[in-house]
Order: sequence, then structure tokens, then C-alpha cells
Amino acid sequence: MSMIFFACVVRVRDGLPLSASTDFHFNQDFLECRKKLKALSSVLARYPSRGTAKGRDLSIHFLSSGEIACMAICSSSYSTIMAFCFLEELQWAFAASYDTTSISLASRPYAFLEFDNAIQKVKHRFNYMSGSATKVSWEKVEEELRLQPPVQLKLEDAELMNGMANGGHAGVHVEVAPAYRMQRVTPLGILSLVLNIMCGALNLIRGVHLAEHSFQEDYEGIGNVVAFFLPFLACVFQCYLYLYYSSTRKVKTFVLFFSVCLCNIYLYGLRNLWQIAFHIGVASLSSYQILTRQLMEKQPDCGV
Repeated sequence: MSMIFFACVVRVRDGLPLSASTDFHFNQDFLECRKKLKALSSVLARYPSRGTAKGRDLSIHFLSSGEIACMAICSSSYSTIMAFCFLEELQWAFAASYDTTSISLASRPYAFLEFDNAIQKVKHRFNYMSGSATKVSWEKVEEELRLQPPVQLKLEDAELMNGMANGGHAGVHVEVAPAYRMQRVTPLGILSLVLNIMCGALNLIRGVHLAEHSFQEDYEGIGNVVAFFLPFLACVFQCYLYLYYSSTRKVKTFVLFFSVCLCNIYLYGLRNLWQIAFHIGVASLSSYQILTRQLMEKQPDCGV
């Protein structure tokens, strides 16, 4: 199937990955191609602004401008013009979101991981929508490629293989794929998990009991049943967000927190003020723990 499988944004001077799409493919060919993309990203400064590394089934395309370069892994049958349209749009979006100073000062891999959202949207549009959506830039990119064709590489080039063996000239990052490791769980974080599980269990028990009672009668209490089940689900997702990285964590955290607050306010009468305050307090603690637990910074690769 002709499509874009992976995209990332890197800093040209040292190959430092700034952001990448978070979807994963686990077949061996793709993983090998990711390793070669990493090797190529570390030597982009040696090449012109556009290039393509062709393989049998997969190809790497890159487009660099100033401080940043956008790279993509596509199926070899995917249109080269469409691939560069995609990279150009991605580059515009990244340049509009971050200034050159913050890019220059970035010291850890995937410092702009939240840009994954924009990558996914653009990638989805190019993979699943008709080419008419990109017709405006298609002719422009086609003309540019005709006047200045991208440099042609082979994935098996000795230079890329040397880059893989040496881990790239910058040696800034170890892994090819983003490793979304979170900081260590704190005692307060463990407390928030325990309290969240307890609140979720209370909501589930009360919701099931009320549902049995309501369904046996006239369904009048269905609103209250929903108001118990929603906080239960919110508690589960709060635990998940604390333990695992997810894109748009802030938005999801605030949505879950306000859901718990609104549902508990709705349940006033079935719960007293102290119970409502307890549930909202636990949701507040969990939200704070989610927002303060950050991704763990990777240590530089010293080739050991």
C-alpha cells in the first residue's frame, strides 16, 4: 500500500530529533529503515536541501531548511512529489509553532514531542484524502523538483552503513524510535494512584447498585447512573495518564478533571459536601501528579 509510515523533525547541525510521529510498525524491514534514517539524520548537513534514499520496499525522503529538516519513511511506490509536498507542509507547521532560538537551545531529544499531534494530522490527510487537497502545492513542488532534483541515495550506501556503525557523528541519542520513558514514580504519585483506584471503585459500586435499582423501576435515575460511571472511567484514565505518556496530556487531564467535578456536583444529594470535596480533591491531586511527571531526559550516547 502506498503511504507515509513515519515522519520526524530533526535539527540539521547534529541530527538531534525534535519531534516524531508516535505510531509504531514492528516488521524488520521498517525497523532497519528507522536505523538508517537515524544514521542519515546525523549527516544531513553534508547534503543538499532535498534528498531521497531509495530502498526495495521503503524509501526515506528529507527536506531541510535552516535549522530543521523534516524526514519521512514512505513505501517506495509512494509519489515522490507527494512526499515532498508532505514534508514542506510539515516544515511550515513546525516553523510556525517554534522559533529558531528554542530550536537552537534544545538540549534533549524530542524536546517538542507535542508536535506529534500536527504530524499525525498532516500524515493522515496525505494518506487517506484525495490528492486534490494538496493541488496548490503539487505544481509548485513538481516544478522545483524538475529544476533541482533531490539528491539520490541508496539505503545500502556505505556512508549510511558507517553512520549506523558509529551511531552518527553527533552521538546525541541512543534509540531510533522515541522512547517515552517517564520520570520515576514518587510516593505522592503512588498515593494519588491508590486514592484514584479507591474513588473509581466507589463510583463503580454505587453506579452498578443504582443501575440495578433504576432498571427495575422506571429508569428515572439513569442520569445518576451515568454520573457515577463517568467518574469511574475518568479515574481509570487518570491512572493511565500518570503511568504512561500520551500526546495532548494537558488537554486530556483537564477534561478528565472537569468531568469528575461536574459529575460530583450533579450527584449532590446522593453525596454530601464532604464526599464531593474528597472526590474532587483526589481528582485535583491526580491531575497535578500527571502534569508534573515529565518525560525522562535521555543521557548522551558515549558509544559505550
